[in-house]
Amino acid sequence: MKIVSAEFVTSAADSRQFPQTGYPEVAFVGRSNVGKSSLLNSLVNRKKLALTSSSPGKTRLINFFIINNAFYFVDLPGYGYARVSQQMKRQWAQIIEDYLSKRHTLKLVVLLVDVRHPPTADDLQMYRWLIHYNLPTAIVATKADKISRGNQQKHLKQIRAGLNLGAEGPVILYSAQTGQGKAELWAIIKQYIL
Repeated sequence: MKIVSAEFVTSAADSRQFPQTGYPEVAFVGRSNVGKSSLLNSLVNRKKLALTSSSPGKTRLINFFIINNAFYFVDLPGYGYARVSQQMKRQWAQIIEDYLSKRHTLKLVVLLVDVRHPPTADDLQMYRWLIHYNLPTAIVATKADKISRGNQQKHLKQIRAGLNLGAEGPVILYSAQTGQGKAELWAIIKQYIL
């Protein structure tokens, strides 16, 4: 995919603030510190489109980015972050659920999991939720550059088992640093936005 333009549009605290252009949307969801911002930046060849942080839990609103003036990438707040109040967690859960269950322009959800660790209970809950709502989902294992090539299959097997995907369940290994998995993920995204 040739990226001509990629711009931040808005941060939304509720559905009244969502863009109303009707353009297709691809949402990115995963637990805090899974590398969502880095992945988004690498997909559009920008360093600072989505702001990255060393401290997890920074994305607290739904962030919309317009790509090529034709579709949106949507960055959802990370889940599973321990250092926020229960009330804040409930607010995040509500805004994420409202967006995912009611947004008619949502075409694909990219669920990010950290390849270095087994999926958490929150990851499994999110995946089951996406299945329940029949949302097209691509599963991406981030931070692939952090493990050796020899261990990649072992870690993919761990992710497939943790999400109950079966032995051949599709998972894209992705590295924002090396670009591994980028073409594969774009191929899936294009199926849903074009």
